[in-house]
Amino acid sequence: MNTKPPLKLLIAAPRGFCAGVDRAIRIVELAIEKYGAPVYVRHEIVHNKFVVDGLRGQGAIFVESLDEVPAGVPVVFSAHGVPKAVPEKAEARGLSYLDATCPLVSKVHRQAERFVEAGRHIIFIGHKGHPEVIGTFGQVPEGAITLVETAADVAALADFEPGTLSFLTQTTLSVDDTADIVSALQARFPDILGPRGDDICYATSNRQTAVKAIAPQCDAMLVIGAPNSSNSLRLAELAERMGTRARLIQRAEEIDFAWLGALNVLGITAGASAPEVLVREVVDMLATRFMVDEQEVTTARESIEFKLPRELVA
Repeated sequence: MNTKPPLKLLIAAPRGFCAGVDRAIRIVELAIEKYGAPVYVRHEIVHNKFVVDGLRGQGAIFVESLDEVPAGVPVVFSAHGVPKAVPEKAEARGLSYLDATCPLVSKVHRQAERFVEAGRHIIFIGHKGHPEVIGTFGQVPEGAITLVETAADVAALADFEPGTLSFLTQTTLSVDDTADIVSALQARFPDILGPRGDDICYATSNRQTAVKAIAPQCDAMLVIGAPNSSNSLRLAELAERMGTRARLIQRAEEIDFAWLGALNVLGITAGASAPEVLVREVVDMLATRFMVDEQEVTTARESIEFKLPRELVA
């Protein structure tokens, strides 16, 4: 007789891999196929241990500095983007490199260059120390960008001459928090110039919308993603903000059944760097304790694909 309690799973869609992550992982895989192992990768290609370990098993070596890359082997730059000084240093050393920067991050880089060329100072909304922030700051001369993380930071900004300010944002932020900070910027600097479109990427926005759709129906939520993954952290924060207790986990083995306790409905989503295999692993683990009833809740359909570097598909 089966005595496992019933558990309804509301599984968010979209979830998991985005087009930029897909492209970055494929670049490493194709580089290994074309050039042979090892292929060096500067920084984690995406923020997910399972993905990084899988690529390491295929022959990728992950380093934090070009100084760790020996001569004569290719190096891949991560999806988060790098300062201009990094490819310049690679070229100076004669290293061949492949840039796996997400095209949506590259778009922010180009906009930063345009703002500076137009004589505008950039207020950048982002998280200090995140690789994407470091990469964007490294696109323009030192002192051309000021970082803000909260609306309170906006109040503490110095005054600027009218017509000299612009703003950009990290692509993996909370949509709601960023809107509040942009509103604060526009209230304080009415003529501040923003990007041509929303910098927060479609995948980050879509995954947050999906969480908003299911969180109110759930007793708790599990977000599958790495603790250094900005977009994954935002998903857990969003669920909590909506009154639903949430946990960020990397693998099924991290499920805390005592924390779950007695519940009827559990929400599940995954950050943009987490593969679907980890979602299935979590569902399978839950099925060892509960009679699970899965229901996917779809709030958007994604069909975006990004081109691979020419040298890998020629």
